[in-house]
Amino acid sequence: MKKAHSPTGVGISKSMTSAKVAVPAKAMRSDGLEARNRLLDAALALFAEKGFAKTSTREIALAAQVNIASISYYFGDKEGLYRAVFADPRSNPNIDPADLDGPHIGLEQALSIILRSFVEPMKQGHLMQQCMKLHFREMLEPTGVWQEEIDTNIKPAHAALVAALGRHLGVVGVDDDLHRLAFAISSLGMMLHVGSDVYSAICPQLVNSHAAIDLYSERLTAYAMALVEAEAKRRACLVVTPEKPSLGKPNASPIAKAKPKSPSLKRTSSL
Repeated sequence: MKKAHSPTGVGISKSMTSAKVAVPAKAMRSDGLEARNRLLDAALALFAEKGFAKTSTREIALAAQVNIASISYYFGDKEGLYRAVFADPRSNPNIDPADLDGPHIGLEQALSIILRSFVEPMKQGHLMQQCMKLHFREMLEPTGVWQEEIDTNIKPAHAALVAALGRHLGVVGVDDDLHRLAFAISSLGMMLHVGSDVYSAICPQLVNSHAAIDLYSERLTAYAMALVEAEAKRRACLVVTPEKPSLGKPNASPIAKAKPKSPSLKRTSSL
């Protein structure tokens, strides 16, 4: 199988970066689901700590306390397991762009959906912290999976949010300020992920229970609506103002008053 090599030399097959691994359609028994989740959790911890290339399937199976053959049964191979870990909906839920952009979707509902996708994974606790560590390692030691995540999930969701914002604000087309607003709204939720240690050190009660996390999600939606309202007011105030005259000294009259020249005095001498 031909490999797609990353700048760091870590290779993942092109099939891994272009198509998702098929999951068996048959119903999974409860004990099978438990074994699969144990593999996901063990692989997450090891991939986050050591990276894709330096983690072996034997290590993962040992940590998950399952037979090594379970990896091929549930995920196909190590690459399939890595992809499944990276896309685990428990810590990395995807957003359907159709849920954000449509005439039947109100803006507040759309903002709530996109912000909940950041907030809900916080209920996973330590699993979420390991997921963030895995994302950082993937950025430093790219295998191609993060870029695929950007292309297939993040870009479409961002475009749908921008479209919803534009429709609400009555903006024809897309301008840079719509992109800025969409990124600012998304960053409200992203801070929970990248700043979890800061939250724990300063105000842990904000995210230390499911109820607190739900309340945080509601507040973020209200803050996002306030950002949209501020942008609407800013756009309403955009008017073309005439160029103000200079406050310096007034210009001299275009017709200069010429000072009369003093007649030259001829020295006369008396004879």
